[in-house]
Amino acid sequence: MHLRYPYRVYPTLGQRAALARTFGCARVVHNDALAARREARKAGQPYPRSTDLQKLVITEAKKTPERAWLASVGVDPLIQSLRDLDTAYRNFFDSVSGKRAGRPVGLPGFKSRKECDTKSLPISGSTGREE
Repeated sequence: MHLRYPYRVYPTLGQRAALARTFGCARVVHNDALAARREARKAGQPYPRSTDLQKLVITEAKKTPERAWLASVGVDPLIQSLRDLDTAYRNFFDSVSGKRAGRPVGLPGFKSRKECDTKSLPISGSTGREE
């Protein structure tokens, strides 16, 4: 059984900057992975596996000059962003096939900067302390 505990945090200015950077990087990784999946679908190829997406939009992207700033945050939130995208796709396909009860679920969409910044972190993940 998975338990969820909602917390409201009141970060300092330095922590706000670090959180904004982390949320921005997670959003970019989500959007890049979604674009890669949509491109694969248009080309008639199978969906890329999670490990392939991880290599493409995190590991390889950090090596490029355009996305080198992804290395400024930890890898855990970036991987969690990919997991969330996988869950969204799984919910969509289960909804279409009838395996999922409840209202129909649409395809995952791109995230914008204006969306609410919420994040779920594993217990073993970041402690939220500034280094």
